[in-house]
Amino acid sequence: MASIDTGGGDSGHKKGPGVKKAKKLSTRVDMTPMVDLGFLLITFFVFTATMTTPTTMDLNMPKDVKDEKQQTEAKESSVLTIMLGKANQVYYYEGKLVVDATGNNFKSTTFKGIREVIINKKKDVISRHQHDETCKKTQDKAKEKGDPDWEKACLDRDFIVVIKPDADATYSNTVDILDEMTINQVKTYAMVKILQQEIDLIKATEATNGIK
Repeated sequence: MASIDTGGGDSGHKKGPGVKKAKKLSTRVDMTPMVDLGFLLITFFVFTATMTTPTTMDLNMPKDVKDEKQQTEAKESSVLTIMLGKANQVYYYEGKLVVDATGNNFKSTTFKGIREVIINKKKDVISRHQHDETCKKTQDKAKEKGDPDWEKACLDRDFIVVIKPDADATYSNTVDILDEMTINQVKTYAMVKILQQEIDLIKATEATNGIK
């Protein structure tokens, strides 16, 4: 007669000293090769990188004039003020702004015309240039740098352009006028806040010309 096994259901899962447990795989990553690679990259960049040399900027000091009024007039006569308005309009005046019974030097033009204004003003300043000891130092520096036109290095040192964007001026127009400084080799220029008197003149000119 057949016998029935009434034992527990652990016949498939035996435990005991003769049974080996499965090893768990290690999930730890060995970072040693990465550290070695990092040091190799650092060493490579240290030996191949080019050290940047410091750049210097030439600072042109104003001429020593005993008469303060004469010095102020000389500075004003060498300054060109450019203002940027809406609709690609450009306004400018030379020297000190004059809008009264004696005259009016506030003028308007376009970006195509402002280049000619800059060129003519630069030529005018160069024609009134006076050579002095400071100019000789500027020439010597230009000669040391290998500038082929070192003799003309200080001819336009007094030429200054002041840029004043209006609230209606676009970013593109501001970039364009800065490009004009590079194209016309203007050495000294600055961007400053526009005055209320200048804003009023721009608004009046725009109203007269029908610019909206």
